[in-house]
Amino acid sequence: MKIGVIPDSFRLPIREGIQKAAELGFDGIQPYTTKGDLSPRNLSRTGRDDLSRFVSRLGLVISALVGDFGKGFGNPSSVDETVALTKEVIDLAVDLRVGIVTTHIGVVPESPDHIAWKTMAQALPELGAYACDRGVVLATETGPEPASLLKKFLDAVNNPGLKVNYDPANLVMVAGDDPVKGVSVLGSYIVHTHAKDGVKLEKGYRETPLGEGKVDFPAYLRAMKGIGYEGFFTIEREVGADPVKDIVHGRDFLRKLAGEIGY
Repeated sequence: MKIGVIPDSFRLPIREGIQKAAELGFDGIQPYTTKGDLSPRNLSRTGRDDLSRFVSRLGLVISALVGDFGKGFGNPSSVDETVALTKEVIDLAVDLRVGIVTTHIGVVPESPDHIAWKTMAQALPELGAYACDRGVVLATETGPEPASLLKKFLDAVNNPGLKVNYDPANLVMVAGDDPVKGVSVLGSYIVHTHAKDGVKLEKGYRETPLGEGKVDFPAYLRAMKGIGYEGFFTIEREVGADPVKDIVHGRDFLRKLAGEIGY
Protein backbone atom coordinates (compact mmCIF):
# COMPACT_ATOMS: atom_id res chain seq x y z
CA MET A 1 0.00 0.00 0.00
CA LYS A 2 1.21 3.48 -0.89
CA ILE A 3 0.30 5.98 1.81
CA GLY A 4 0.45 9.69 1.15
CA VAL A 5 -0.59 12.88 2.90
CA ILE A 6 -1.85 16.30 1.96
CA PRO A 7 1.06 18.39 3.31
CA ASP A 8 -1.23 21.37 3.86
CA SER A 9 -2.91 19.28 6.59
CA PHE A 10 0.14 19.84 8.82
CA ARG A 11 -0.74 23.57 8.84
CA LEU A 12 2.87 24.52 8.19
CA PRO A 13 4.47 26.55 5.40
CA ILE A 14 4.27 24.28 2.37
CA ARG A 15 7.94 23.28 2.16
CA GLU A 16 7.99 22.53 5.88
CA GLY A 17 4.87 20.43 5.40
CA ILE A 18 6.54 18.47 2.61
CA GLN A 19 9.61 17.93 4.81
CA LYS A 20 7.35 16.76 7.64
CA ALA A 21 5.77 14.21 5.30
CA ALA A 22 9.23 12.82 4.52
CA GLU A 23 10.23 12.77 8.20
CA LEU A 24 7.13 10.75 9.02
CA GLY A 25 7.86 8.15 6.37
CA PHE A 26 5.10 8.85 3.88
CA ASP A 27 5.44 7.66 0.30
CA GLY A 28 3.98 10.71 -1.37
CA ILE A 29 2.21 14.03 -1.10
CA GLN A 30 -0.81 15.71 -2.68
CA PRO A 31 -0.40 19.49 -2.28
CA TYR A 32 -2.95 22.24 -2.85
CA THR A 33 -2.11 24.33 -5.89
CA THR A 34 -5.02 26.76 -6.03
CA LYS A 35 -3.36 29.51 -4.00
CA GLY A 36 -0.17 30.34 -2.15
CA ASP A 37 3.37 29.35 -3.08
CA LEU A 38 2.32 26.46 -5.33
CA SER A 39 -0.28 28.34 -7.32
CA PRO A 40 0.59 28.13 -11.03
CA ARG A 41 0.75 31.91 -11.18
CA ASN A 42 3.22 32.03 -8.29
CA LEU A 43 5.48 29.21 -9.46
CA SER A 44 7.84 30.01 -12.33
CA ARG A 45 9.34 27.35 -14.58
CA THR A 46 12.52 27.50 -12.51
CA GLY A 47 10.43 27.22 -9.36
CA ARG A 48 8.63 24.20 -10.74
CA ASP A 49 11.89 22.44 -11.52
CA ASP A 50 13.19 23.31 -8.05
CA LEU A 51 10.06 21.92 -6.41
CA SER A 52 10.38 18.65 -8.34
CA ARG A 53 14.00 18.27 -7.23
CA PHE A 54 13.11 19.16 -3.63
CA VAL A 55 10.38 16.51 -3.44
CA SER A 56 12.57 13.90 -5.13
CA ARG A 57 15.52 14.52 -2.80
CA LEU A 58 13.23 13.84 0.14
CA GLY A 59 12.33 10.44 -1.30
CA LEU A 60 8.74 11.45 -2.03
CA VAL A 61 6.55 11.53 -5.11
CA ILE A 62 3.67 13.86 -5.87
CA SER A 63 0.68 11.53 -6.18
CA ALA A 64 -1.68 14.25 -7.41
CA LEU A 65 -2.31 17.99 -7.28
CA VAL A 66 -5.37 19.48 -5.58
CA GLY A 67 -6.92 21.78 -8.17
CA ASP A 68 -10.21 22.57 -6.46
CA PHE A 69 -11.16 26.26 -6.69
CA GLY A 70 -14.32 25.78 -4.63
CA LYS A 71 -16.81 26.76 -7.32
CA GLY A 72 -17.42 23.55 -9.23
CA PHE A 73 -18.39 23.55 -12.89
CA GLY A 74 -22.17 23.81 -12.68
CA ASN A 75 -22.62 27.58 -12.46
CA PRO A 76 -22.87 29.26 -15.88
CA SER A 77 -21.66 32.58 -14.45
CA SER A 78 -18.36 31.21 -13.12
CA VAL A 79 -17.62 28.09 -15.15
CA ASP A 80 -15.45 29.75 -17.80
CA GLU A 81 -13.14 31.21 -15.16
CA THR A 82 -12.93 27.88 -13.31
CA VAL A 83 -12.12 26.03 -16.53
CA ALA A 84 -9.32 28.48 -17.32
CA LEU A 85 -7.87 28.23 -13.80
CA THR A 86 -8.04 24.43 -13.87
CA LYS A 87 -6.18 24.35 -17.17
CA GLU A 88 -3.37 26.25 -15.45
CA VAL A 89 -3.19 23.55 -12.76
CA ILE A 90 -3.14 20.85 -15.45
CA ASP A 91 -0.22 22.65 -17.10
CA LEU A 92 1.50 22.76 -13.70
CA ALA A 93 0.96 19.02 -13.33
CA VAL A 94 2.66 18.48 -16.69
CA ASP A 95 5.68 20.52 -15.60
CA LEU A 96 5.88 18.63 -12.29
CA ARG A 97 5.40 15.28 -14.07
CA VAL A 98 2.23 14.51 -12.11
CA GLY A 99 -0.52 12.53 -13.79
CA ILE A 100 -3.55 13.43 -11.67
CA VAL A 101 -5.31 16.68 -10.78
CA THR A 102 -8.18 16.40 -8.29
CA THR A 103 -11.16 18.70 -7.94
CA HIS A 104 -14.81 18.92 -6.93
CA ILE A 105 -16.95 19.29 -10.04
CA GLY A 106 -19.97 20.44 -8.01
CA VAL A 107 -23.16 18.71 -6.91
CA VAL A 108 -24.46 16.49 -9.70
CA PRO A 109 -28.24 16.96 -10.00
CA GLU A 110 -30.56 14.02 -10.54
CA SER A 111 -31.85 15.24 -13.88
CA PRO A 112 -29.78 15.69 -17.05
CA ASP A 113 -32.16 18.56 -17.85
CA HIS A 114 -30.95 20.59 -14.86
CA ILE A 115 -28.87 23.63 -15.78
CA ALA A 116 -26.01 22.50 -13.53
CA TRP A 117 -25.85 19.10 -15.27
CA LYS A 118 -25.89 20.74 -18.69
CA THR A 119 -23.20 23.24 -17.69
CA MET A 120 -20.92 20.54 -16.26
CA ALA A 121 -21.55 18.24 -19.22
CA GLN A 122 -20.43 21.00 -21.56
CA ALA A 123 -17.38 22.21 -19.62
CA LEU A 124 -15.87 18.99 -18.33
CA PRO A 125 -15.30 17.21 -21.66
CA GLU A 126 -13.24 20.21 -22.73
CA LEU A 127 -11.14 19.90 -19.57
CA GLY A 128 -10.94 16.13 -19.85
CA ALA A 129 -9.64 16.40 -23.41
CA TYR A 130 -7.20 19.14 -22.41
CA ALA A 131 -5.86 16.94 -19.61
CA CYS A 132 -5.79 13.73 -21.65
CA ASP A 133 -3.86 15.39 -24.48
CA ARG A 134 -1.17 16.22 -21.91
CA GLY A 135 -1.00 12.83 -20.20
CA VAL A 136 -3.04 13.95 -17.20
CA VAL A 137 -6.48 13.02 -15.84
CA LEU A 138 -8.90 15.26 -13.94
CA ALA A 139 -10.34 13.33 -10.99
CA THR A 140 -13.48 14.57 -9.28
CA GLU A 141 -13.82 13.90 -5.58
CA THR A 142 -16.75 11.85 -4.31
CA GLY A 143 -19.14 13.16 -1.73
CA PRO A 144 -21.97 15.54 -2.61
CA GLU A 145 -23.98 12.87 -4.41
CA PRO A 146 -24.25 9.06 -4.15
CA ALA A 147 -21.67 7.04 -6.07
CA SER A 148 -24.35 5.75 -8.45
CA LEU A 149 -25.33 9.29 -9.51
CA LEU A 150 -21.72 10.33 -10.07
CA LYS A 151 -21.23 7.22 -12.23
CA LYS A 152 -24.37 8.08 -14.20
CA PHE A 153 -22.92 11.49 -14.98
CA LEU A 154 -19.45 10.22 -15.87
CA ASP A 155 -20.91 7.51 -18.07
CA ALA A 156 -23.01 10.10 -19.87
CA VAL A 157 -20.04 12.42 -20.43
CA ASN A 158 -17.87 9.46 -21.48
CA ASN A 159 -14.50 11.20 -21.50
CA PRO A 160 -11.23 9.30 -20.83
CA GLY A 161 -9.69 12.34 -19.14
CA LEU A 162 -12.31 12.40 -16.36
CA LYS A 163 -11.78 10.08 -13.41
CA VAL A 164 -12.52 9.84 -9.66
CA ASN A 165 -10.65 10.75 -6.50
CA TYR A 166 -12.44 8.44 -4.06
CA ASP A 167 -13.10 9.91 -0.61
CA PRO A 168 -15.03 7.40 1.51
CA ALA A 169 -15.64 9.87 4.35
CA ASN A 170 -17.33 12.38 2.07
CA LEU A 171 -19.75 9.70 0.93
CA VAL A 172 -20.58 8.96 4.58
CA MET A 173 -20.67 12.53 5.88
CA VAL A 174 -22.39 14.34 3.00
CA ALA A 175 -24.19 11.89 0.73
CA GLY A 176 -25.07 9.33 3.40
CA ASP A 177 -23.88 6.65 0.98
CA ASP A 178 -22.11 3.34 1.57
CA PRO A 179 -18.43 3.85 0.64
CA VAL A 180 -17.74 0.12 0.46
CA LYS A 181 -20.47 -0.51 -2.12
CA GLY A 182 -19.43 2.67 -3.90
CA VAL A 183 -16.06 1.14 -4.73
CA SER A 184 -17.65 -1.44 -7.01
CA VAL A 185 -19.90 1.21 -8.54
CA LEU A 186 -17.09 3.62 -9.43
CA GLY A 187 -14.23 1.13 -9.59
CA SER A 188 -13.21 1.68 -13.20
CA TYR A 189 -12.97 5.44 -12.63
CA ILE A 190 -10.94 5.47 -9.39
CA VAL A 191 -7.36 6.72 -9.85
CA HIS A 192 -6.65 8.28 -6.44
CA THR A 193 -8.12 8.16 -2.95
CA HIS A 194 -8.32 10.16 0.24
CA ALA A 195 -7.98 8.37 3.57
CA LYS A 196 -10.46 10.20 5.78
CA ASP A 197 -13.16 9.23 8.27
CA GLY A 198 -16.23 10.88 9.71
CA VAL A 199 -19.86 10.64 10.76
CA LYS A 200 -23.08 12.13 9.42
CA LEU A 201 -24.99 14.12 12.03
CA GLU A 202 -28.64 15.15 12.19
CA LYS A 203 -27.45 18.55 11.02
CA GLY A 204 -24.19 18.48 9.12
CA TYR A 205 -21.30 16.10 9.73
CA ARG A 206 -18.14 15.64 11.77
CA GLU A 207 -14.72 14.52 10.54
CA THR A 208 -12.90 12.09 12.84
CA PRO A 209 -9.46 10.46 13.03
CA LEU A 210 -9.21 7.29 10.93
CA GLY A 211 -11.02 4.36 12.51
CA GLU A 212 -13.24 6.52 14.73
CA GLY A 213 -15.96 7.34 12.21
CA LYS A 214 -18.44 5.37 10.14
CA VAL A 215 -16.15 4.27 7.32
CA ASP A 216 -15.66 0.51 7.62
CA PHE A 217 -11.98 0.62 6.73
CA PRO A 218 -11.28 -3.14 6.79
CA ALA A 219 -14.14 -3.73 4.35
CA TYR A 220 -13.24 -0.62 2.36
CA LEU A 221 -9.61 -1.67 1.90
CA ARG A 222 -10.67 -5.17 0.91
CA ALA A 223 -12.99 -3.66 -1.68
CA MET A 224 -10.19 -1.47 -3.05
CA LYS A 225 -7.88 -4.46 -3.19
CA GLY A 226 -10.64 -6.40 -4.93
CA ILE A 227 -10.82 -3.94 -7.83
CA GLY A 228 -7.04 -4.05 -8.19
CA TYR A 229 -6.42 -0.50 -6.98
CA GLU A 230 -2.68 0.15 -6.66
CA GLY A 231 -2.66 3.92 -6.23
CA PHE A 232 -2.23 6.14 -3.22
CA PHE A 233 -4.26 6.34 -0.05
CA THR A 234 -3.68 9.98 0.84
CA ILE A 235 -4.45 11.10 4.37
CA GLU A 236 -6.41 14.33 4.59
CA ARG A 237 -7.04 15.92 7.99
CA GLU A 238 -9.02 19.14 7.80
CA VAL A 239 -9.89 19.61 11.49
CA GLY A 240 -8.53 18.76 14.96
CA ALA A 241 -6.25 20.48 17.45
CA ASP A 242 -3.22 18.25 16.77
CA PRO A 243 -3.06 17.39 13.06
CA VAL A 244 0.37 15.72 13.29
CA LYS A 245 -0.88 13.33 15.97
CA ASP A 246 -3.99 12.47 13.95
CA ILE A 247 -2.03 12.05 10.71
CA VAL A 248 0.52 9.73 12.36
CA HIS A 249 -2.35 7.76 13.86
CA GLY A 250 -3.89 7.48 10.40
CA ARG A 251 -0.61 6.32 8.87
CA ASP A 252 -0.19 3.62 11.52
CA PHE A 253 -3.85 2.62 11.26
CA LEU A 254 -3.57 2.09 7.51
CA ARG A 255 -0.28 0.22 7.77
CA LYS A 256 -1.72 -2.14 10.36
CA LEU A 257 -4.83 -2.88 8.31
CA ALA A 258 -2.81 -3.32 5.13
CA GLY A 259 -0.63 -5.86 6.88
CA GLU A 260 -3.64 -7.76 8.17
CA ILE A 261 -5.29 -8.08 4.76
CA GLY A 262 -2.10 -8.41 2.73
CA TYR A 263 -2.54 -5.19 0.83
